[in-house]
Amino acid sequence: MLGTDPSGCWVAEAEGELVGTAISVNRELMWILASFAVRPGLQGAGIGSQLLAAALHHGRGSLRGMLSASADPRAARRYRMAGFDLHPQMLLWGHVDRSVLPVVERVRDGSAGDYALMDSVDRGTRGAAHGADHAVLAGEFHLLVTDRSTGSGYAYVTDAGSPVLLAATNRRTATDLAWAALAMSSPDVRVEIPHVTAANQWAIDVGMAARLDLHQLGYLALRRLKAPAPYLHHGSFL
Repeated sequence: MLGTDPSGCWVAEAEGELVGTAISVNRELMWILASFAVRPGLQGAGIGSQLLAAALHHGRGSLRGMLSASADPRAARRYRMAGFDLHPQMLLWGHVDRSVLPVVERVRDGSAGDYALMDSVDRGTRGAAHGADHAVLAGEFHLLVTDRSTGSGYAYVTDAGSPVLLAATNRRTATDLAWAALAMSSPDVRVEIPHVTAANQWAIDVGMAARLDLHQLGYLALRRLKAPAPYLHHGSFL
């Protein structure tokens, strides 16, 4: 991100020591807060407010804003005061019941040649493409893609079979991608479906059908944007 958005990367220092950081990026007309932290014990001293103000200034030309927040009530208050709507996030985890895995057709491994398609799906779900972020994500996760007349989409998946970013043109396609991701899991490894908002009930249906347990954790904070769907966001690249 220092390479793509250097003016969005900030740190706070006190007496020569690093005490906080904020990293934000602009993707088309979307501002994204990728990382935000203040050293424990120093919260409430105004450090976070200054860092967030600097990061927000980086997105002054963007129409929309998006970030994934922890359950920390102080952070939630700061984001709300900055004009963000807070959407509670859910999380499913557990061991997949492999007896219920359906046969999913026409989901394949993706490549750099799919980035234009994926950016198009991004624009339809969250209002902005991921652009340069795809190369970073593809280097860390397994990429699944589907492109058919009934719908298109993609998912980045961990080695454990957890979808960490999923976008699709409709719920049926999103459901197929989620099942394809879960099929990559091992019976003895715990799987997660993170960052599920209320607008994405299809993801809850998949997780419960796979016998995963539902929990609540943190918020998706949005400004001038409705909750993306069908969409599961990445914690940093959103």
